[in-house]
Amino acid sequence: MAQTVIKTNVALVGAGIMSATLGALIRQLEPTWSISLFERLDAAAAESSDPWNNAGTGHSALCELNYSPLGADGTIDPAKALGINEQFQVSRQFWSYGVDKGLLGKPDEFINPIPHVSFCHGAAGVEYLRKRYDALSRHTLFEGMEYITDETEFADRLPLMGAGRDYSDPVALNWFTQGTDVDFGALTQQLLGFVGRDQNLYFGHEVRNLSQEKDGSWILKIRNTRSGETLKVHADFVFVGAGGGALHLLQKSGIAEAKGFGGFPVSGEFFRCTNPELIEQHSAKVYGQAAVGAPPMSVPHLDTRVINGDKGLLFGPFAGWSPKFLKTGSFMDLPNSIRPSNLLPMMNVGLTEFGLVKYLVGELAASRTDQVRTLQEFYPRADGADWEMITAGQRVQVIRKNGVGGGLEFGTAVVAAGDGTIAGLLGASPGASTAVPAMLNVLQQCFGARFDGWKSKLTEMIPSYGQKLNDNPELFAQIWDWTNSSLQLTTAGRHEAPEPVA
Repeated sequence: MAQTVIKTNVALVGAGIMSATLGALIRQLEPTWSISLFERLDAAAAESSDPWNNAGTGHSALCELNYSPLGADGTIDPAKALGINEQFQVSRQFWSYGVDKGLLGKPDEFINPIPHVSFCHGAAGVEYLRKRYDALSRHTLFEGMEYITDETEFADRLPLMGAGRDYSDPVALNWFTQGTDVDFGALTQQLLGFVGRDQNLYFGHEVRNLSQEKDGSWILKIRNTRSGETLKVHADFVFVGAGGGALHLLQKSGIAEAKGFGGFPVSGEFFRCTNPELIEQHSAKVYGQAAVGAPPMSVPHLDTRVINGDKGLLFGPFAGWSPKFLKTGSFMDLPNSIRPSNLLPMMNVGLTEFGLVKYLVGELAASRTDQVRTLQEFYPRADGADWEMITAGQRVQVIRKNGVGGGLEFGTAVVAAGDGTIAGLLGASPGASTAVPAMLNVLQQCFGARFDGWKSKLTEMIPSYGQKLNDNPELFAQIWDWTNSSLQLTTAGRHEAPEPVA
């Protein structure tokens, strides 16, 4: 049987939100370029971008307390929260442009208004949320945040959490009404509908290896998982957006920039509510504080979701551990990722992250009764019979070489070759919510010679491009009204995108 040979300008590996976003951006910037996508599973967004795999908060730092930690001096630095919110505003603008121009379909299929709420109890927690409110609410991006300590107001807004609560233990909320829930699975599918208009989307196709030619282009060896047929793909540029599978492929590429990187996999489970009456009584994303030593992705939350038009409710995560790098991966993923260049950094993390290891051991030892008790800290009258346990996606935290050793990072990292012909994304949170700025970073690193010529189109798609909205209240107000209108998050009149600023 003759081997199929495909030539393409851009090869995207993985059918998640990152590849879909990058493909959509390139479609707009270079409409004549050919784009081919290869996904080993039979559907888009079936791993980390799936909404039940916890890619759904719409991370904008409105409620996630790990982005505004209390410093050793007792103060809160708002910089990280502001930076993540700025990035989310960029994503909102691109999605709004996509809806306005018909690149995306119905916005309520992927984004819906849901309050974002931070919750703490105990005197120290109440004082922390007061400090957080003082640090953030004065900034443009956080205007409208409320600080609530009144018991009656608490119970009115969060009836499930208020019923049966002992208020001798004081409570506090930071409440932001204009948050959102994002179904990144549905958004990914809509974006790929635009990217794949010429039908170059290959599902059930696994990239097994890749190598660089003398001219800088890449040869990808791909196997059809259904028929066993092999494909040879010749690509000018490769993006590895394969979630936990990205590290292995970047290592196989042989690029120097990938050396020294390792991965620390963390798995998770969630309680999903099966009682429709309870689901209807809660309409908010309520985030608490992570346990000591817990990774940021393990922040407990009682979380309203809108998936396929249906409202749902989950609580978690309950962390676990598996050597797999993907939910559908192999138990050999972790050992197969070990290289001489990352062995010392990975060993160093094992020695220095004792708190994380202790936390994971405790989570693995927890019984279902223990897990229900954890839920009852949020929802005092919780009955385990109303909740089923589901397995969420795998998250692979970045281990980065630093000198002889290395450190664990709880963010995302773009790894790009110096010649700009290949790039990949490693890491987890805030992940999907900042996909647009992350992919703009990829474009800038890999297409530096073309990037200046794209800026006019970029400012058409993202009117605030190159500016800080937090420093420009008037522009933020215009963009906020426009994105709310385009994404149908408000009942106010129709707003147009503001004119780009030169």
